[in-house]
Amino acid sequence: MSRLHNPQFVAALALAGLLGACSGDLNPMRAAYGTGEAGPPKKTPDFVAQSRRGGDDFLPVGVSAPARPIRAKSAEGTKALEDELLAARGRNEARGRSAEGAKP
Repeated sequence: MSRLHNPQFVAALALAGLLGACSGDLNPMRAAYGTGEAGPPKKTPDFVAQSRRGGDDFLPVGVSAPARPIRAKSAEGTKALEDELLAARGRNEARGRSAEGAKP
């Protein structure tokens, strides 16, 4: 019996063909999205170029980001903010309860 008559060989050959087709980069949409391979890249629209901040280049690998002008809150500052927010929630809940009791 030849290999082409062996169902397992034919199935393995078909599977290899299917998987081999997936491994190539034959995407027909590549040209539609302007990856540079189908021609020069498209010019950035004016509204996009105007909305971008200048000088926002990527940092090279191994370079630390510059220090931020605002530092994180300390533990005491975080606790004070939490207490302030809890008090505001209590005031809002009390106002809501009193508004429910008022009849128009």
